[in-house]
Amino acid sequence: MLWLFSSIAFLAHQILVLMEPGIIADLMAGEAEGQKIGPEMILFFAILMLVPMLMAFLSLTLKDSMDRRVNIIVGAIFAVLWLVSVVDAAQSAYWGGALMTLSAVVASALIVWYAWKSKQIA
Repeated sequence: MLWLFSSIAFLAHQILVLMEPGIIADLMAGEAEGQKIGPEMILFFAILMLVPMLMAFLSLTLKDSMDRRVNIIVGAIFAVLWLVSVVDAAQSAYWGGALMTLSAVVASALIVWYAWKSKQIA
C-alpha cells in the first residue's frame, strides 16, 4: 500500500508543478527545469512512475526474504530520490509539490522501516 501511496504522491507532485506559472510554456518549448526534454528524460520519468507500481506487485508475489531485501534497497533509493526532489521543490514559491514529494519520502522511509523490522523468514 505504501508503494502505491508513494506513486500517487509523485504523480500528484507532477500535476501540481504544472500549475506553476510558466511551466506549461517551458514544456511546450521543449524544456523542463532548464533542461531540454528528450527521450532519455521521458524514459527516466516513466521509470520513476513505473517502479513503485511494480514494487507494489512484487511485494505481494516475492518470497518474504527476497521481498524484504528488495523493499529495503529500492525503498532507500526512492527515499533519497524523493528527498532530492523535496529540496528542489521547496525552493519554489509553490510548496504544494514539496508537500506531496515529502509525503512520498515518508512513505518510502516507512517501506524501508517496515521491511527492516519485519521478521526474517528464510
